[in-house]
Amino acid sequence: MTTHPIIHAFRLKPGQDLQQSIDSFVKAKNIQAGWIATCVGSLTEYTIRFANQERGYSDKGHFEIVSLVGALSVNGSHIHISISDSTGKTIGGHLMAGCKIYTTAEIIIHESKDLVFLRQEDGTTPWKELQVEPAKK
Repeated sequence: MTTHPIIHAFRLKPGQDLQQSIDSFVKAKNIQAGWIATCVGSLTEYTIRFANQERGYSDKGHFEIVSLVGALSVNGSHIHISISDSTGKTIGGHLMAGCKIYTTAEIIIHESKDLVFLRQEDGTTPWKELQVEPAKK
């Protein structure tokens, strides 16, 4: 029997780290299989790893969070962010620690109790990729 997702909603305040706060929330709630439904907010600093780059890039200023998406689990999460500056220029990539909240981040997470998300190497890429398993009942 498939259950409806559990909905978590919370707000981050100025100065909090976006990635670290989400990770702490996932661990505190023991989320095995979750995803970001939506997030709106702003940053004063960002650290993002762009496509096919080995390291993250950082900057300071005022940035709007225009998108935050990802698969969440105590077994490992994978989150991407898009942000825009005061001219509307938008960039995005892999969310890293170092994204500091400016005014707020209002985050809605959905969780399934029917699934477990794992991160494992499966031979298709050199990285630990998402593996989905049914939850043990």
